[in-house]
Amino acid sequence: MSKNNREKHFEKGTVIRRCREDKIFDGVIFVILTLILLIVAYPLYWVIISSFSDPTAVSAGEVIWRPIGFTLKGYAEVFNDDSVMRGFFNAIVITVSGVLINLAVTMPTAYALSRSKFGGKKIVTAFYMVTMFFSGGLIPTYLVVRNLHLLDTYWALILPGCLGVYNMIVARTFFQTNISEELYEAAEIDGCTQGQFFFKIALPLSGAITAILVLYYGVGHWNSYFSALIYISDPDKYPLQLVLRNILITNEAALSQAATSAAAREALREKQQLIDVMKYSLIIISSVPVLILYPFIQKHFVKGVMIGSVKG
Repeated sequence: MSKNNREKHFEKGTVIRRCREDKIFDGVIFVILTLILLIVAYPLYWVIISSFSDPTAVSAGEVIWRPIGFTLKGYAEVFNDDSVMRGFFNAIVITVSGVLINLAVTMPTAYALSRSKFGGKKIVTAFYMVTMFFSGGLIPTYLVVRNLHLLDTYWALILPGCLGVYNMIVARTFFQTNISEELYEAAEIDGCTQGQFFFKIALPLSGAITAILVLYYGVGHWNSYFSALIYISDPDKYPLQLVLRNILITNEAALSQAATSAAAREALREKQQLIDVMKYSLIIISSVPVLILYPFIQKHFVKGVMIGSVKG
């Protein structure tokens, strides 16, 4: 059969028979990947069903595959604290403001370093790369934040990390790969400046990498609590993660104090069981916003990861 005839033969949709070894290989791979999926997914599933189960059943180890004694006690205890909703609001403000500032700093920097005509870009890139491996440390950073009068403000949680070097490199690679110099030269002929080209052409064509940076930066801001622990002393400005941490610490401290001063062992045991369920409820509450956001940008996630891994 000639080459052209073979191509026509395949174009008609002829099914290629697979040998027995290929089928066995596929079966083994399927079993291995299924086991890995179960190993990864089951702990997450267990946290979810435990948050809805009776505290006694959870402590006794009876919750395995489904909720037992369905209850919302853990969630009720969490939301009974007014600081949770205040922490939600603070976390949203910090995350949204932080992501906008991150994008405002990262995208122009990445675009500038991606252009071949930008003089000294290797030196500037090396300057940024150094910060990936060396930092000033906690105390010098704290002194800088204090001297800038940023303590006890949202800016202390946003400005010190307004540029992620890895994210900038990923964005720079995207611009190098997808925004060609020929495109700029064609726009330049029509009188387009670098600024106009960036805002009117490069940014509209960068939806994929923008979505990836929103995910990276957003998750970072949402999950961060250590910076707030260091720089924020006003409880009304605590983000959600710090509020949830304090709820657990306060409850456990109160329980420990009661254990040394009270004889009601049964009441203490029930309180400890409820605290255990609250931990799972807190995990779900803090994870819901990210889980809601991820499906909308999931299709861009793999592309963004590949951009950063293929060419740095």
